[in-house]
Amino acid sequence: MHDMADQPKLPRLGLGTSGMDGVEATEAVATALDIGYRHIDTAQYYENEAAVGEGIARAEIPREELFVATKIWHTNLAHGDVLETARESLDRLGLDYVDLLYVHWPAGAYEPAETLAAFDELSDAGVADHVGVSNFTPDLLDEARTHLDAPIFAHQVECHPLLQQRTLRIYGVGHDIELVAYSPLARGRLLDHPVLAEIGAKYDATPAQISLAWLRENGIAAIPKASSEAHLRANYESLTLDLRSEDLDRIDALDGGDRAIDPEFAPWEGET
Repeated sequence: MHDMADQPKLPRLGLGTSGMDGVEATEAVATALDIGYRHIDTAQYYENEAAVGEGIARAEIPREELFVATKIWHTNLAHGDVLETARESLDRLGLDYVDLLYVHWPAGAYEPAETLAAFDELSDAGVADHVGVSNFTPDLLDEARTHLDAPIFAHQVECHPLLQQRTLRIYGVGHDIELVAYSPLARGRLLDHPVLAEIGAKYDATPAQISLAWLRENGIAAIPKASSEAHLRANYESLTLDLRSEDLDRIDALDGGDRAIDPEFAPWEGET
């Protein structure tokens, strides 16, 4: 393990890189780090770890100031495959370790005892400073905690004003697990939301900035995808917004359980 005193607290705003191609990913990461981002999120499934690593290298930020996360895809979750492919991810990223290594989905080759034993081994070996999971249900979180020696540091799920994940947020607070929001703008559905636009007008802010501020003020880290400098800067500027309680309450009332990401292998499929 690396010296935990050197580890940054999970930055409340990061860069999500899903769907970015090589050059786009490299340039987005380098630009984001130049703007001030320090949390970069990628995954094996995105097939851009090498490009993300190039962007990190280009920015020349001291490693101890960065928080870099990647995820093991569900076809690679057998014990030996976790160990092998995690190190391949490091090689592609050009890093000696990642700050956070996630189980991307509890699907495919995921078998709690065997999969999570491999994550513990990687934690013990210093390959990953923290272990995380993504797209779990409370029952799956309970199960994972019984198998892991390392604490679950973070749980990454879709979360935004239309899908507020109250149950998982309460679970995280109760078990000291950070919640990380992917698709925090609901894949664009929130960019012209009338209530968020009305609130934004009070702060000279966009609906996207209001959504990101709402997440941050609820203790949730957000990893919006952005590639242009203008969008990267606009998202970063959400960190300066302090929403009034009445506006937070109005956003709380928007929760409708509206998922943008819902694959057939999701663990909640079939639940009533």
